[in-house]
Amino acid sequence: MRYFVALVLAAALGLGIGAYAWVTSPLELSSASLDLSIEPGSNPREVALQVQQAGVAVNPGLLYWWFRLSGQARQIKAGSYELERGTTPRDLLSKLVRGEEALRSVTLVEGWNLRQLREALKKADQLKPLTADLTSEELMLQVGKPGLPAEGRFFPDTYTYAKGSTDLALLQRAARAMDKKLEAAWAQRAPESPLQSPEQALILASIVEKETGRASDRPLIAAVFSNRLRIGMRLQTDPTVIYGLGPLFDGNLRRADLLADTAWNTYTRNGLPPTPIAMPGFGALLAAVQPAQSKALYFVARGDGTSQFSASLDEHNRAVNRYQRSQQ
Repeated sequence: MRYFVALVLAAALGLGIGAYAWVTSPLELSSASLDLSIEPGSNPREVALQVQQAGVAVNPGLLYWWFRLSGQARQIKAGSYELERGTTPRDLLSKLVRGEEALRSVTLVEGWNLRQLREALKKADQLKPLTADLTSEELMLQVGKPGLPAEGRFFPDTYTYAKGSTDLALLQRAARAMDKKLEAAWAQRAPESPLQSPEQALILASIVEKETGRASDRPLIAAVFSNRLRIGMRLQTDPTVIYGLGPLFDGNLRRADLLADTAWNTYTRNGLPPTPIAMPGFGALLAAVQPAQSKALYFVARGDGTSQFSASLDEHNRAVNRYQRSQQ
């Protein structure tokens, strides 16, 4: 009897050692890294099969029993995962239980317009293009903001997403982010601001974003445009003209372009343009509602990324002669 018990214990010990060796030994992958998709609603047996089908040389039945015996089989989360060489069955289960999905990212840059935004989404790795063929109006309907212009409504930031996510889901996140940032900025607006609504703040912020060469100049640039709005002076800002020209703009802004009337030409029309012209970041949003205390009505680029600000036309003309014409 003692001999039999000893055999059983030895066998159990051997199985335990073998099982431990297996769960801590690297799995054989068909390539250096594999994409593994666990479909929602998959049971542990189906998960084990999906691991094998992804290119892992493993017996799915054995893997299934490892999931079961671990006591964590029910905690496995659906999602997109990346497996690398050296991954053990124990590592794999831990990754699936914690939901450590393989995330991609795409960066939406401050000052980009809608066309540039959509191009970036089109090139984003493993992002399903549900919105590529939608018009701006259709896009905003899908985003949940029917009737609003699409331009400038998405907050520029770096967004992470799982493989197989849709561009629509990402844009919905970016739109919600812009709503929150705009609301936060509007709540901090200066009492003397000439802006009448958050939408106007978004439009002005987009202009400030496009006109700023250095972040520290944003409040002063916003002050120039706020001062002009307050006295009814035209904004006369080149980026709005360029936006209105659209694909007709060839990179060289001419005097004739400044006279070509469009809804966004602030040389020919009073007040703010009808829509934003780009995606402003939070710094530009805050500058638009909290402009610097300044009497400046003009500014000109110095050539080093900063601007020279002037309160009178004579002073501005001298600055133009100094910083622009001397460089021609």
